[in-house]
Amino acid sequence: MMTPGGDHRGKPSSAGLFRDVAREAGIHATLTCGSSEKNWILEVYGSGCTWFDYNNDGYVDLYIVNGSTIENLLSPARLKNPPHNYLFRNNGDGTFTDVTAKAGVGGHGWGFGAVAADFNNDGFQDLYVYNYGPNLLYRNNGDGTFTDITQQAGVAALQQVWSAGAAFGDFDNDGHLDLYVAGHIDFDLHHLPQPAQPTCTYRNKVMRACGPRGLKGAPDVLYHNNGDGTFTDVTAKAGVTDRRLGYGFSVLMEDLDGDGWPDIVVANDSGPNYFYRNKQNGTFEEVAELVGIAYNGEGMEQANMGIAPGDYDNDGWMDLFITTYANDNKTLFHNDGKGIFTDVSYPSGIGEPSIPLLSMATFFIDYNNDGWRDIFWVNGHLYPEVDRLFTDEHYHQHPQLFQNLGNGKFREVTKEVELNAFQLGGRGAACCDYDNDGNLDIAITNIDSPPVLLHNQSGVVGHWLQVRTVGTQSNRDGIGAWVKVVAQDLTQYDRVRTGGNWLSGNDIRLHFGLGKRETVDLVEINWPSGKVDRLTKVEANQVLVVREGEGQIASPYRPLKRGG
Repeated sequence: MMTPGGDHRGKPSSAGLFRDVAREAGIHATLTCGSSEKNWILEVYGSGCTWFDYNNDGYVDLYIVNGSTIENLLSPARLKNPPHNYLFRNNGDGTFTDVTAKAGVGGHGWGFGAVAADFNNDGFQDLYVYNYGPNLLYRNNGDGTFTDITQQAGVAALQQVWSAGAAFGDFDNDGHLDLYVAGHIDFDLHHLPQPAQPTCTYRNKVMRACGPRGLKGAPDVLYHNNGDGTFTDVTAKAGVTDRRLGYGFSVLMEDLDGDGWPDIVVANDSGPNYFYRNKQNGTFEEVAELVGIAYNGEGMEQANMGIAPGDYDNDGWMDLFITTYANDNKTLFHNDGKGIFTDVSYPSGIGEPSIPLLSMATFFIDYNNDGWRDIFWVNGHLYPEVDRLFTDEHYHQHPQLFQNLGNGKFREVTKEVELNAFQLGGRGAACCDYDNDGNLDIAITNIDSPPVLLHNQSGVVGHWLQVRTVGTQSNRDGIGAWVKVVAQDLTQYDRVRTGGNWLSGNDIRLHFGLGKRETVDLVEINWPSGKVDRLTKVEANQVLVVREGEGQIASPYRPLKRGG
């Protein structure tokens, strides 16, 4: 029987599409999340990861967040080597170097997730780490180091508040990135429920970790960027006060109704999701029930966790895929236009095969570069006891991959690409073409186990184009920019974003598979400022860097220095 601790990563044959290269790449991280018994809900969720090029060398780096133990938090003075977060610098040759101490981003307390973006428009991506307890904002100094500016920036959290999701986005289109942070649970370390008296059940069996139902939720917060390195809490002023105190997880700040102003979506565990429609005057209106994403198509609440935004049918409207708990289908919401959604989980072919497993981080990924976005998500149960109590469920589970057939349907290809060989306590996950070869790779964080780095070995299956936006009048990263790519008979759309996933963040470069098409006829970028850049006759198989108002500029992104 597998136990919570230890390494349960699969070892697929070299014939599999994805190969775990974490060890040989130098990604060694000891991840901690409470005791092996998982007596309290704080101990079951693990932590995430995020990709960002912190040193602007053209090779995207990996940040991994770490948890802790309740004993560590109650008696921090006794710890000589407390758990810490990890920053792995991409060496550009297929390997990574741990530069956590040198960069000064080890974190503190109990970490859950992180999101990266250039909040001060200085050309270097900064890092926000959300925790149980005070969160952290690391300003990138541009010399390979970071400075903790949380207090002066005004973006910490209350001592007992547990933050479990965050996203940067420019909600008022003023050129400065704002920040939304989702609160999960107001958890009091000094008044813990007794594990000897469990009150929670799963499938009529007694479990130890109780919640979130019955626990007090934590409030969400919207911070407005003042443009001077500080933020102001505008939650009440903007009309996004979390009156229900939902158990918040993943967050998106994205224009989903096509009016040019970012809306806010929050996936809530065991309760209705939130959709805050941007009223274009600094305020929002919560309309999740009206637009169709508060509940699934049957009108039921779900244990919503990760959010994947993506235009899976290439119709110019961002759809949403949301992961949920075990024994419930994961939910695909089709955007019917202007931010009105329909649950198409079962007609799309995703509903039934997604039911058995417990799913967390997720994203759309064109893994085979055919121009149609596929869906990937990681799985792993919360209760170690399932291995002992059930024969049809396991604590460690395999990820799932569903191929987009281009006709509104998906088919599961998990076994076909040998992802079923990876039995993981999957929690966070993020995608990035870390070796700049045109194939998207995947990092996965696992509870109490080493991370996995899945290298996409598909080779030249299809042509591709990646787009990196550099704002001038808009925010420096171009977060919120709407990108249209036309290659012969294929038209695709995507938006530069942060957030979603679940405790994790993808590389902000946009990836477009092109199939057999060797030339892109048009790349059109609609910037948050209202400016539009158009480039024609663009060669495939490159990372196209576009500066707002100037067009294509020199790209720092190069293939590996050697094969990897």
